[in-house]
Amino acid sequence: MDRDDSAPSQATAPPTADVDIDTSGLKCPLPILRAKKALAGMTSGQVLRVLATDPNSIADFEAFCRQTGNPLLHQQSTPPQFIHYLRRR
Repeated sequence: MDRDDSAPSQATAPPTADVDIDTSGLKCPLPILRAKKALAGMTSGQVLRVLATDPNSIADFEAFCRQTGNPLLHQQSTPPQFIHYLRRR
């Protein structure tokens, strides 16, 4: 059976981030827009860590990564914080 590399890992340790952004207190679409801006300034292969407090950010970042092709490496859900790790394609 093939493993879906686009699915975020929840069981493994989070990767080391090259760039961190804090979107705490922001609601959709602002966390996504901030992540998009940060990714635009990164080089291919770098990892972005996004700290969010919007519970909908879990689904939002899954959809964003599917649409943009930037792999979603890991997500942590520890309400009220949600942490997303994306690799720049």
